[in-house]
Amino acid sequence: MILISKRDFLRASAAAAALGAAGRARAQEMPAHERTLHEAARREGELTWYSGQYNAETSEAVGRAFTERYAGVRVNVVRSTSQVAFQRLSQDTRAGVAQCDVFSSTDFGHYSLLKRENRLLQYRPVNDEQLLPQLRRADPDGYYHTSFMGLYLMAHNTTKVSEADAPKKWTDVLDPRWRDQLAVGHPGFSGAIGIWAVQMRKMYGWDYFTRLERNRPQIGRSSMDPVTGLNAGERSVGIAVPSGTTLLSAQRGNPLRLIYPEEGVLATLSPSAIPRNAPHPNAAKLFMEFTASRYLSDTIRQTFGDPINPMVEPPPGSRAINDLKLIYPTQEEAERGVPEVRELWRDTFGV
Repeated sequence: MILISKRDFLRASAAAAALGAAGRARAQEMPAHERTLHEAARREGELTWYSGQYNAETSEAVGRAFTERYAGVRVNVVRSTSQVAFQRLSQDTRAGVAQCDVFSSTDFGHYSLLKRENRLLQYRPVNDEQLLPQLRRADPDGYYHTSFMGLYLMAHNTTKVSEADAPKKWTDVLDPRWRDQLAVGHPGFSGAIGIWAVQMRKMYGWDYFTRLERNRPQIGRSSMDPVTGLNAGERSVGIAVPSGTTLLSAQRGNPLRLIYPEEGVLATLSPSAIPRNAPHPNAAKLFMEFTASRYLSDTIRQTFGDPINPMVEPPPGSRAINDLKLIYPTQEEAERGVPEVRELWRDTFGV
């Protein structure tokens, strides 16, 4: 995972303004490097994407948008949580099967491991230069590239908890008043929840989770599962939920409101990569070009995803990045810490 600061985003915003209308006009055309890849990808006809970053609806929308832009190349979307996507990729490897063309996870440790094991194809998208400046060259050696930005915070069901009474801090959910009212994902399945757990342990120690367990939270798998529970009225407050999924649900009439914790919003930036044995390598390379272009950001914005291309504005209802306090572990802390918090989580919560 690549994580950036408020200052970096401010600089990126200035860079975005400099692109201007001319850059927008050029984005409407397919550049030469994409045309060449498109020709080769059409001969392959399809690609399979293991998607652990976007929800199912957004993942399918991305697949359709790619095919609309690059006719004749179909995307087989395999949506799951990041840990499940990695397990599936690992099972493919053990079975000697090549199915995945593009792998997308929110757990940066997956890429470090795959790179060390020489299981990734080296490819640097030309369109990487279109990203926010601080998101470019996620891997100096060109084995993986930024494709996702996620903001994780809290939310509450407004029919069950008023804005005045809702938690204001990450630590507020430890109050016994929230017993049987909380929902959260699982770091054994969700890469983002793993990163959140690492950050909470960094800030408050594991006692944070010991106290959280006493409030008997409903534990799902994905970071998105609490949103479903809030919509159904099963729980009142969701912890470490994605901003985009929550805003989309609220826009559809569900009684949800985002909570921006005073300590800061968890910010995650995550890459995608092409497995070395990808069965459709040209289609995979074209998909990587697509993820860095404005077309991916235009698509995910429709379901309230956070754009990574500076020519695309944030979705309606979300706060500007430069107005937020961002928190996150370092890359080293995340890679070392996620496996540790998974085991601690199972010991503490029993799941």
